[in-house]
Amino acid sequence: MNSEGSSSKPIIGDVMAPLCSVFRRYLRSLNLKYTSERADMLNAVMEQDGLFEADSLMDSMRQGGHRVSKATLYRTVKLLREAGIIQEVLIDGKQSHYQLIYGRKPIDALVCMRSGNRIEFNSEEVTQLRDVICENYGWEPVGHRFVIYALSPEDED
Repeated sequence: MNSEGSSSKPIIGDVMAPLCSVFRRYLRSLNLKYTSERADMLNAVMEQDGLFEADSLMDSMRQGGHRVSKATLYRTVKLLREAGIIQEVLIDGKQSHYQLIYGRKPIDALVCMRSGNRIEFNSEEVTQLRDVICENYGWEPVGHRFVIYALSPEDED
């Protein structure tokens, strides 16, 4: 897979406190606890640079000495997604990828439908449109995903 564009990795210390609060509030609304396992997963997600798969997140956590089951990982990924901390990014329809959206600049992408090649870009116009749409509905924007599915001329047969 191809990817171009700049990484907008957050500064962990500046983002961790608000993320913990957001996640704790969300869990509390579901009468769930903020466990040490969930805290470890939140830290691991914040250390990811760009897109990641749930299995690669589990591998990196295990390499870091954390014990995590697949079931706990997938349940927590679902909770993080529902809380608006990460978003699911479908690239080829086969495997779900995720990315941290809280505390990061949005990443927009072009994806070739033939090859799955991906080019990431940032568009101020898309961000402005998102903000206007949210304002019209009285919503507070926290992130977005803008993916254009197209056919790349380099990938023609």
